[in-house]
Amino acid sequence: MQVTETVNDGLKRSYEITLSATEIEDKVTQKLTEAQPEIEMKGFRKGKVPLALLKKQFGQRLMGEAMQESIDGAMSKHFEDSGDRPAMQPEVKMTNEDWKEGDDVQVSMSYEALPEIPEVALSELTLEKLVVKAADEDVDDALTNLAAQSKNFEPRTEGEAAATGDQVVFDFKGSIDGEPFDGGAAEDFPLELGSGQFIPGFEEQLVGAVAGTDVTVKVSFPEDYQAPHLAGKEAEFACTIKEVKAPAEATIDDELAKRFGAEDLDTLKGQIRERLETEYAGAARQVLKRKLLDALDEAVSFELPPTLVEAEAKQIAHQLWHEENPDVEGHDHPEIEATDEHTGLAERRVRLGLLLAELGQKSEVEVSDAEMTQAVMTQARQYPGQEKQFFEFVQQNPQMMQQIRAPLFEDKVVDYIFELAQITETEVGKDDLQKAVEALEEEETKAAAPADAAAEA
Repeated sequence: MQVTETVNDGLKRSYEITLSATEIEDKVTQKLTEAQPEIEMKGFRKGKVPLALLKKQFGQRLMGEAMQESIDGAMSKHFEDSGDRPAMQPEVKMTNEDWKEGDDVQVSMSYEALPEIPEVALSELTLEKLVVKAADEDVDDALTNLAAQSKNFEPRTEGEAAATGDQVVFDFKGSIDGEPFDGGAAEDFPLELGSGQFIPGFEEQLVGAVAGTDVTVKVSFPEDYQAPHLAGKEAEFACTIKEVKAPAEATIDDELAKRFGAEDLDTLKGQIRERLETEYAGAARQVLKRKLLDALDEAVSFELPPTLVEAEAKQIAHQLWHEENPDVEGHDHPEIEATDEHTGLAERRVRLGLLLAELGQKSEVEVSDAEMTQAVMTQARQYPGQEKQFFEFVQQNPQMMQQIRAPLFEDKVVDYIFELAQITETEVGKDDLQKAVEALEEEETKAAAPADAAAEA
């Protein structure tokens, strides 16, 4: 094998690789020799078929396989000897298109190498971490919201008509063209008027109903109704109103706490305070992470692989275009050109992605199988009833696995840096944290996680 460098310009590399015909022939012979003991052929005992005959019958078929293995081996040896790491899959093509058996194989290989990542003095990074304690008024507001969610209904005065917001307890029987249909009947059904629980137009016709009376409700099922046999059809419901109840404000006491699984009101308040502070801590971490990425972006500078930057810029442009045109689904749209702004954002993402990947590799950060399984299961819960199918799909899709792994890896690297950096804690109010989060969201695109670039590395 002969390797000749043809381009060495910045991170760009090109090589001409020549594989001798003898090398290819020897590999074919080796494969046949290894398989010979198990081959049976008419007129010969098992394992006694002459090598020349095997080569005549199977040589052509094995030639392509031998060539591919030789090329792969040459590439592996090159990267092992040179120490280069390609930024993306190398472009490899055979250059002697008129090749015939007995000729040497000539191949060109081009790629962009990953750059050398400079050292960063992580222990010298100074960051401010916002800390928010849940105020008593925040806990009280949360309690009030819980009470509103746990509203009671008390019977209205006899003869008083139902209003929007009231609860009506009733029996109903639905029919289409005089014929009952499955799922169209129930008894003692509690319905809050105005909740939108029933199809459009149903609840409004029960406003004004009085307990002990009958009401006929006429509606049309939506064209996109989930049950195809009912979609778009007119229906009539015979309703018997049994009770009309008005909403009653829930009392914030031990009984309310017990409805939410707490022993008493003080225990519920403690749980709410803990949940709020967990939410604040999560938001504060995102702000701190952004500050860290900004600091790292300022701390390092190195040459970036142009293909990675170009691919990232196109992805950013495509993503932003779809955000501005939410009605367009799929990719049936004009080609979207990346601007200088997109390229600037791409350079930041690629730079940070490569840096985090390097830091993670050097610190031996790993995402465990258990962490991956937990992450997949968390996403699977977004598809009720299809969790098993989603889990199997991810297991069989390496690209999907990488998309799930990348943010897990990034967060573990970020946590590793937090342990080394100098972090001071500043206690602030909820409003101050909210302002910091809003500022973060305004810069969301610029601060987007560089996990994709890290994954490429």
